[in-house]
Amino acid sequence: MARVRFIGAEPVTVPELGSRTVQPDEIVEVPDARFDGYVCQPSAWEGIEEPQDETPAPLKKTTAVKAAPSSKEVR
Repeated sequence: MARVRFIGAEPVTVPELGSRTVQPDEIVEVPDARFDGYVCQPSAWEGIEEPQDETPAPLKKTTAVKAAPSSKEVR
């Protein structure tokens, strides 16, 4: 989860956080997907810890090893 600091002057109730009351200068955790919705309000919220990129690293492509021909051939 991402973290933001409330920089407003008065406590606010945040419905998205379960109607939690957030005090001035308090740091709260917010869902990663909603981080931008908080920091786009620079008069009220300050980003502290951005969302973690949880996209998996791309898989490495490997070359298949060709098996050596068997000394026993079936005819």
